[in-house]
Amino acid sequence: MRKRLFDILFSFSMLVLCSPLLLCLILLMKATSKGPVFFKGTRMGQGGHLISCWKFRTMCVGAKNKLTEILNQNSSFRQEWEIFHKLKKDPRITKIGKFLRKTSLDELPQFWNVLKGDLSVVGPRPVEIYHPENAQDEIRRHFRDKADKILTVKPGITCIWQTSGRNELPLERLVELEETYVNHQSFWLDLKIICKTVYILLFPKGAY
Repeated sequence: MRKRLFDILFSFSMLVLCSPLLLCLILLMKATSKGPVFFKGTRMGQGGHLISCWKFRTMCVGAKNKLTEILNQNSSFRQEWEIFHKLKKDPRITKIGKFLRKTSLDELPQFWNVLKGDLSVVGPRPVEIYHPENAQDEIRRHFRDKADKILTVKPGITCIWQTSGRNELPLERLVELEETYVNHQSFWLDLKIICKTVYILLFPKGAY
Protein backbone atom coordinates (compact mmCIF):
# COMPACT_ATOMS: atom_id res chain seq x y z
CA MET A 1 0.00 0.00 0.00
CA ARG A 2 2.81 2.43 0.90
CA LYS A 3 4.62 1.57 -2.34
CA ARG A 4 1.51 2.29 -4.44
CA LEU A 5 0.90 5.60 -2.67
CA PHE A 6 4.52 6.60 -3.25
CA ASP A 7 4.23 5.60 -6.93
CA ILE A 8 1.16 7.83 -7.42
CA LEU A 9 2.61 10.86 -5.65
CA PHE A 10 6.05 10.55 -7.24
CA SER A 11 4.83 9.96 -10.81
CA PHE A 12 2.22 12.74 -10.65
CA SER A 13 4.84 15.18 -9.34
CA MET A 14 7.27 14.19 -12.09
CA LEU A 15 4.68 14.67 -14.84
CA VAL A 16 3.75 18.11 -13.50
CA LEU A 17 7.34 19.28 -12.91
CA CYS A 18 8.56 17.93 -16.26
CA SER A 19 5.62 19.20 -18.32
CA PRO A 20 7.66 22.07 -19.90
CA LEU A 21 10.42 19.59 -20.79
CA LEU A 22 7.89 17.13 -22.20
CA LEU A 23 6.44 19.85 -24.43
CA CYS A 24 9.91 20.88 -25.66
CA LEU A 25 10.79 17.26 -26.48
CA ILE A 26 7.53 16.78 -28.38
CA LEU A 27 8.19 19.89 -30.49
CA LEU A 28 11.81 18.85 -31.08
CA MET A 29 10.79 15.38 -32.22
CA LYS A 30 8.15 16.77 -34.56
CA ALA A 31 10.76 19.07 -36.11
CA THR A 32 13.49 16.45 -36.56
CA SER A 33 11.83 13.08 -37.18
CA LYS A 34 8.93 11.86 -39.27
CA GLY A 35 6.37 9.66 -37.59
CA PRO A 36 4.54 9.59 -34.25
CA VAL A 37 6.05 11.19 -31.16
CA PHE A 38 5.17 8.32 -28.85
CA PHE A 39 5.84 4.60 -29.13
CA LYS A 40 3.56 2.04 -27.51
CA GLY A 41 5.42 -1.16 -26.76
CA THR A 42 4.05 -4.44 -25.46
CA ARG A 43 5.71 -5.48 -22.20
CA MET A 44 5.33 -8.27 -19.71
CA GLY A 45 3.68 -7.02 -16.53
CA GLN A 46 3.12 -8.44 -13.09
CA GLY A 47 1.74 -11.96 -13.05
CA GLY A 48 2.53 -12.50 -16.72
CA HIS A 49 -0.11 -10.06 -17.98
CA LEU A 50 0.74 -8.05 -21.10
CA ILE A 51 0.75 -4.26 -20.71
CA SER A 52 1.29 -1.34 -23.06
CA CYS A 53 4.18 0.97 -22.13
CA TRP A 54 4.54 4.46 -23.56
CA LYS A 55 7.89 5.99 -24.47
CA PHE A 56 9.13 8.72 -26.75
CA ARG A 57 9.85 7.08 -30.11
CA THR A 58 13.60 6.72 -30.59
CA MET A 59 13.65 4.51 -33.70
CA CYS A 60 12.63 4.96 -37.30
CA VAL A 61 9.10 4.04 -38.34
CA GLY A 62 8.78 0.28 -38.91
CA ALA A 63 11.77 -0.54 -36.69
CA LYS A 64 10.39 -3.89 -35.53
CA ASN A 65 10.06 -5.17 -39.07
CA LYS A 66 13.61 -4.07 -39.87
CA LEU A 67 15.15 -5.93 -36.92
CA THR A 68 14.91 -9.38 -38.50
CA GLU A 69 16.46 -8.08 -41.71
CA ILE A 70 19.35 -6.45 -39.82
CA LEU A 71 20.09 -9.58 -37.77
CA ASN A 72 19.98 -11.82 -40.84
CA GLN A 73 22.36 -9.58 -42.77
CA ASN A 74 24.92 -8.98 -40.01
CA SER A 75 26.24 -11.91 -37.94
CA SER A 76 27.99 -9.63 -35.40
CA PHE A 77 24.72 -7.80 -34.77
CA ARG A 78 22.95 -11.12 -34.37
CA GLN A 79 25.53 -12.35 -31.84
CA GLU A 80 25.32 -9.08 -29.89
CA TRP A 81 21.52 -9.31 -29.84
CA GLU A 82 21.60 -12.87 -28.50
CA ILE A 83 23.88 -11.81 -25.61
CA PHE A 84 22.50 -8.39 -24.65
CA HIS A 85 19.11 -8.30 -26.39
CA LYS A 86 20.13 -4.86 -27.66
CA LEU A 87 22.45 -3.36 -30.28
CA LYS A 88 24.99 -0.76 -29.20
CA LYS A 89 25.06 0.83 -32.66
CA ASP A 90 21.50 0.10 -33.71
CA PRO A 91 21.00 1.55 -37.21
CA ARG A 92 17.28 1.99 -36.53
CA ILE A 93 17.78 4.72 -33.91
CA THR A 94 17.13 8.31 -35.00
CA LYS A 95 19.47 11.21 -34.21
CA ILE A 96 17.16 12.64 -31.56
CA GLY A 97 16.57 9.08 -30.38
CA LYS A 98 20.26 8.67 -29.50
CA PHE A 99 20.05 11.72 -27.24
CA LEU A 100 16.81 10.55 -25.62
CA ARG A 101 18.24 7.10 -24.90
CA LYS A 102 21.55 8.43 -23.59
CA THR A 103 19.73 10.65 -21.10
CA SER A 104 16.83 8.18 -20.50
CA LEU A 105 14.40 11.00 -21.33
CA ASP A 106 12.62 8.61 -23.67
CA GLU A 107 11.13 6.94 -20.60
CA LEU A 108 9.46 10.04 -19.13
CA PRO A 109 6.01 9.14 -20.58
CA GLN A 110 6.12 5.91 -18.55
CA PHE A 111 5.15 7.88 -15.46
CA TRP A 112 1.67 7.75 -16.99
CA ASN A 113 1.92 3.95 -16.85
CA VAL A 114 2.77 4.25 -13.15
CA LEU A 115 -0.33 6.36 -12.50
CA LYS A 116 -2.42 3.73 -14.30
CA GLY A 117 -0.94 1.02 -12.12
CA ASP A 118 0.78 -0.96 -14.87
CA LEU A 119 4.27 -0.03 -13.64
CA SER A 120 5.92 0.97 -10.40
CA VAL A 121 8.62 3.63 -10.09
CA VAL A 122 11.07 0.90 -9.06
CA GLY A 123 10.80 -2.76 -9.99
CA PRO A 124 12.20 -5.40 -12.34
CA ARG A 125 12.81 -4.33 -15.92
CA PRO A 126 9.61 -4.51 -18.04
CA VAL A 127 10.72 -6.88 -20.80
CA GLU A 128 9.57 -6.01 -24.32
CA ILE A 129 7.48 -8.68 -26.00
CA TYR A 130 7.96 -8.96 -29.77
CA HIS A 131 5.44 -11.74 -30.42
CA PRO A 132 2.47 -11.47 -28.02
CA GLU A 133 1.10 -14.82 -29.17
CA ASN A 134 4.29 -16.42 -27.80
CA ALA A 135 4.72 -14.09 -24.82
CA GLN A 136 5.21 -16.82 -22.23
CA ASP A 137 7.96 -18.46 -24.30
CA GLU A 138 9.70 -15.10 -24.78
CA ILE A 139 9.69 -14.22 -21.10
CA ARG A 140 11.04 -17.64 -20.13
CA ARG A 141 13.85 -17.33 -22.66
CA HIS A 142 14.66 -13.99 -21.07
CA PHE A 143 14.37 -14.75 -17.34
CA ARG A 144 14.98 -18.52 -17.64
CA ASP A 145 13.98 -20.46 -14.50
CA LYS A 146 13.61 -17.19 -12.54
CA ALA A 147 10.63 -15.98 -14.60
CA ASP A 148 7.87 -16.98 -12.17
CA LYS A 149 9.63 -15.32 -9.21
CA ILE A 150 10.47 -12.07 -11.03
CA LEU A 151 6.95 -11.75 -12.43
CA THR A 152 5.49 -11.69 -8.91
CA VAL A 153 6.67 -8.07 -8.67
CA LYS A 154 5.31 -5.15 -10.69
CA PRO A 155 7.93 -3.96 -13.22
CA GLY A 156 9.37 -0.48 -12.81
CA ILE A 157 10.58 2.56 -14.75
CA THR A 158 13.93 2.15 -13.07
CA CYS A 159 15.47 -0.98 -11.62
CA ILE A 160 18.57 -2.41 -10.02
CA TRP A 161 19.81 -3.32 -13.53
CA GLN A 162 19.79 0.32 -14.63
CA THR A 163 21.96 1.34 -11.69
CA SER A 164 24.44 -1.53 -12.06
CA GLY A 165 25.76 -1.26 -15.60
CA ARG A 166 22.69 -1.24 -17.82
CA ASN A 167 23.30 -2.36 -21.38
CA GLU A 168 26.91 -3.29 -20.67
CA LEU A 169 25.70 -6.29 -18.68
CA PRO A 170 24.97 -9.67 -20.30
CA LEU A 171 21.50 -11.14 -19.96
CA GLU A 172 22.57 -13.66 -17.32
CA ARG A 173 23.78 -10.88 -15.00
CA LEU A 174 20.56 -8.93 -15.56
CA VAL A 175 18.51 -11.91 -14.40
CA GLU A 176 20.70 -12.28 -11.28
CA LEU A 177 20.18 -8.61 -10.40
CA GLU A 178 16.42 -8.78 -10.90
CA GLU A 179 16.22 -11.81 -8.61
CA THR A 180 18.29 -9.94 -6.02
CA TYR A 181 15.79 -7.08 -6.09
CA VAL A 182 12.82 -9.41 -5.67
CA ASN A 183 14.48 -11.16 -2.72
CA HIS A 184 15.41 -7.95 -0.91
CA GLN A 185 12.80 -5.42 -2.02
CA SER A 186 11.92 -2.70 0.47
CA PHE A 187 10.93 0.95 0.54
CA TRP A 188 14.49 1.95 1.45
CA LEU A 189 15.99 -0.11 -1.35
CA ASP A 190 13.63 1.65 -3.77
CA LEU A 191 14.79 5.05 -2.50
CA LYS A 192 18.42 3.99 -2.89
CA ILE A 193 17.80 2.90 -6.50
CA ILE A 194 15.98 6.17 -7.27
CA CYS A 195 18.91 8.21 -5.91
CA LYS A 196 21.39 6.17 -7.95
CA THR A 197 19.16 6.61 -11.01
CA VAL A 198 19.29 10.39 -10.63
CA TYR A 199 23.09 10.23 -10.52
CA ILE A 200 23.16 8.08 -13.66
CA LEU A 201 20.84 10.50 -15.46
CA LEU A 202 23.25 13.32 -14.67
CA PHE A 203 26.32 11.27 -15.57
CA PRO A 204 25.04 8.69 -18.09
CA LYS A 205 27.02 5.52 -18.74
CA GLY A 206 26.01 2.27 -20.41
CA ALA A 207 22.87 3.69 -22.05
CA TYR A 208 22.23 3.25 -25.78
